[in-house]
Amino acid sequence: MSVELSPRAVEIAEQTKLLLAAGGYNGFSYADVSDRVHIGKASIHHHFPSKAELVQTVVARHREQAREGMAALDRQLDDPLARLEAYTGYWSMCIRERTMSICICAMLAAELPIIPKEIAQEVHGYFEDLTAWLATVLEEGATKGQFNLRDSAFIEAQTFMSTIHGAMLTARAFDKPEVFETISRAAISQLSASA
Repeated sequence: MSVELSPRAVEIAEQTKLLLAAGGYNGFSYADVSDRVHIGKASIHHHFPSKAELVQTVVARHREQAREGMAALDRQLDDPLARLEAYTGYWSMCIRERTMSICICAMLAAELPIIPKEIAQEVHGYFEDLTAWLATVLEEGATKGQFNLRDSAFIEAQTFMSTIHGAMLTARAFDKPEVFETISRAAISQLSASA
């Protein structure tokens, strides 16, 4: 789903993304978005007729941005270990600077049983995209002798992804950004052990 939006719709989507990270699907209303973008709820409905459509658009944009980010890491960094470090470094910076304390798809994954199907499909797609990319990075790193995979690249990718998203929750629970950095470094070290 390619997402092209007007400048005002982009502002609405960006503020909604922050609200999703803070409290998930049921943690905000159009009134909250209205307060942040300083327009009436009717104007928001003009751009996004329903909350489900708004959140689906936000998740689709997040997914698109993530794919672009992963592709950029592939282009810019030949070293698989450096790619993993850059990926976790991105989230470390977001958490430390409090620009995005958790991936919105991790928040929404916890709500999968109660969110609209079209949003759930985008969330599922996000995790498929990320798993596939991580598996490719880990496989390449194993071939180069950087990583010691104890299971298939796919399973190792899911394990690493779960650890990173869990680290976001742990950092939030303790309100300590450095907790994320410690856990993500440990996850990378485990993959590198005996490689």
